[in-house]
Amino acid sequence: MLFTDITLITEDVLNLVDFYEELFGISIEKNDVHTQFEIGSLKITLYSKRAAESNMGFDFKQYNGTGKMTIGFNLDEIDNEVLKLKGLGVEFVAGPKTYPWGAKSVHFRDPDGNIICFRCWPKV
Repeated sequence: MLFTDITLITEDVLNLVDFYEELFGISIEKNDVHTQFEIGSLKITLYSKRAAESNMGFDFKQYNGTGKMTIGFNLDEIDNEVLKLKGLGVEFVAGPKTYPWGAKSVHFRDPDGNIICFRCWPKV
């Protein structure tokens, strides 16, 4: 089995495209229904709630970024990323701080409320 992608269902695909372009410094194909981009080997799909419900045939009852899932990214350096995040005006959830397991991490929300974690492990 191979884990390949995460899909974020959203009311506003283009708003998330803009956010993730700024966050990762990449260019993402603009499409207000469905778009996908890669960070390392992970594919992240942004999918319109309306289209997902229509195409998949199920209802997202209380859809709104719940924070019940965290999407994590390992970084080589975190302090400059924290400054960049502050410049983007993100909502910080926790950190930056060094946790007991050794990783320095910062948790923040994307515009839909999904929790993103940037972490940096100590150099060995």
